Amino acid sequence: MKALVTGATGFVGTALCARLAANGLEVVPAVRGKSGLPHERVVGNLDASTDWAAALTGCNVVIHLAARVHVMDDTAQDPLALYRATNTETTLNLARQAAQAGVKRFVFISTIKVNGEGRDAPYRETDIPAPEDAYAISKWEAEQGLWQIAQDTGLEVVILRPPLVYGPGVKANFLRLLRTVERGWPLPLGAIRNRRSLLYLGNFVDAIRLCIEHPDAAGQTFLVDDGQPVSTPDLIRAMARAMGRPAHLLAVPVGMLELAGTLLGKRAAVARLTGSLFVDGLFLRTRLGWTPPYSLEAGLAATVASAK
Repeated sequence: MKALVTGATGFVGTALCARLAANGLEVVPAVRGKSGLPHERVVGNLDASTDWAAALTGCNVVIHLAARVHVMDDTAQDPLALYRATNTETTLNLARQAAQAGVKRFVFISTIKVNGEGRDAPYRETDIPAPEDAYAISKWEAEQGLWQIAQDTGLEVVILRPPLVYGPGVKANFLRLLRTVERGWPLPLGAIRNRRSLLYLGNFVDAIRLCIEHPDAAGQTFLVDDGQPVSTPDLIRAMARAMGRPAHLLAVPVGMLELAGTLLGKRAAVARLTGSLFVDGLFLRTRLGWTPPYSLEAGLAATVASAK
């Protein structure tokens, strides 16, 4: 099997390429500019006019990871247009050319944000999509376009909607929280009683690997997670245990945290810490027989070890 991987130099792409190569697949990393990866294909800028012909030659499957990711405090004049250009138009251009090149399966990495921004009940594949921000809208539009291409061409489409992915090399908010716990600073988050789903990088690439080859994955959308939703305080405690340190949590009422977030212009950031966003990953487990190979504790241990 020969697999084209976009976003091959990114956080998930690097791990995925290594895993697929270890499993005996011929991996073709698609890159914007030369990066030195074995068998890479330079495709230049990713947009609706990108020529994928050379990169797709001989490929059986495409795993499309490349995207304009969620940008905090985006200052673009028209952010939705920018997200659509990369996440929607680029995706559909690649899928059309993949179908024309004889590719059998197209695995698209979407986002749980297509389901929504969080609620007290678990998200499932059967939910009516409720994307709110430009990033999620562009991913949802890409999903709809892919199903139309699948119908028109016979291309096998598989869509995965992950929550927050963590693991060695993670950055942004997850790394900042790790560093804060490592420093032993008290955190006013002890009174939060929420549920958040996470996805360890090793589990994610394992699920993608299965979706590449399993016959029953074709034509399906899957929510994928570690299967262990945790509260924010429990996540901090687990991080601290992985570091061999005590967790310092103060039980500040959630209402006070939300008020502080509003006053400081950080309402969305506080909502991510206090609110629930968890998934029911039963469909992936039952249809494909998938079990996450790593626990939350193992994933955090590997993440902490890499961050030292």
